[in-house]
Amino acid sequence: MHRSSESVAALATALAKAQGELVNPEKSLIATIRTDRGNEIDRTFRYAPLSSGLDIIRKTLGRHEIATVQTTAIDQATGTVNLTTVLAHASGEWIASDWPVCSLSDTATPRRMGAALTYARRYALFTLVGIAGEDDIDAPDLNDNADPASQGSETLPKPNGVERHTVAGHSRKPYRTKQILNAEKSAALRDQLLYELAGLATSADGTGWAKNILHAKNTLTQEDAQRVEKAFESKFAEIGEVAADDNSKPKAFPRTKNSSGSRRRRGAVRAIDKSKLLFGEPRRYRNKAHLKFVASQCCLICGRQPSDAHHLRFAQHRALGRKVSDEFT
Repeated sequence: MHRSSESVAALATALAKAQGELVNPEKSLIATIRTDRGNEIDRTFRYAPLSSGLDIIRKTLGRHEIATVQTTAIDQATGTVNLTTVLAHASGEWIASDWPVCSLSDTATPRRMGAALTYARRYALFTLVGIAGEDDIDAPDLNDNADPASQGSETLPKPNGVERHTVAGHSRKPYRTKQILNAEKSAALRDQLLYELAGLATSADGTGWAKNILHAKNTLTQEDAQRVEKAFESKFAEIGEVAADDNSKPKAFPRTKNSSGSRRRRGAVRAIDKSKLLFGEPRRYRNKAHLKFVASQCCLICGRQPSDAHHLRFAQHRALGRKVSDEFT
């Protein structure tokens, strides 16, 4: 909702001249909107911080005798904190707009309220003077032409690790920002990750390593990040082939007790490969590392992580008390 003085002729004239000189601030930060649904991907957009926009607006509007004022007030009727942004001209004419910031209960957490207030100040001020402070997140080719090496980041306060902004009683999805390294630092970090990757020996080591370096990998340039991802996929496939060969090796039966209770050692008996019988049966491989890796992924139904690894019972013929092979999870 906007309000204004009875006449805005002088203000409109001065604002029209100022808008001819205004330029959009540089979108130097990157924000990622996380999604809790497994069938949706995270959305990333670039935006300009409030400080860079204020520098441009103050200098340009000041030359045309226009001042900006932003005040807050508490609306007891609706239980919300409201922001009022005013453009005031030297002639006494003014125009103002109101923006709901957050619910009154959020004042108990100053960091959360401060983050929501910064968000509201940026949107309200940029809208009122007619400049854009962020990319259109509906654009399909959002980051195709972006230069990650020239972008920075701004870390917002995140109580309990995730920040949720509540505007006018509606909860926004959590988002985090990430910093993209320059080309030299990205190459150094890439070489370090590739060196660590080469020393991995098991699938469990690979899964744990991937989780630990995920944040660091996200700071690489797009080209370096793709090189690390491809190297990890190749390494994991190599580890999986070795594990499959080890599981296919015949194993000796354990020692047993006879009826009198005394122990006796049996000769090593090779396991029968039933897949080579006349009426063959499919082999049922067991691989705990693979089950752990599957469980670490997002659920295909609800998107939760970690998830339960389910065996596809229709993938192999039924057997009494035996699940299908672990490869069918």
